[in-house]
Amino acid sequence: MPRSTRRPVLPPERMASYRQRMRAAGLRPVQIWVPDTRAPEFVAACHAQARAVAAHDPGGDEILGWIEETYEWPDA
Repeated sequence: MPRSTRRPVLPPERMASYRQRMRAAGLRPVQIWVPDTRAPEFVAACHAQARAVAAHDPGGDEILGWIEETYEWPDA
């Protein structure tokens, strides 16, 4: 099989081309920072919040009542 005479496209060039195509399609890049759900601190904070909610409303009736009051259910 003959070798290609084209030089390989370097990653920065490929990325620049990709970004150019995306911008031409009317899109723009956005960077979003979100919590790392794998971090032990995040897991501990979630558990602490869940325990606090459960201790305040063991049956969940208050929370479910609030959801029923605030959510507009569709007329199916």
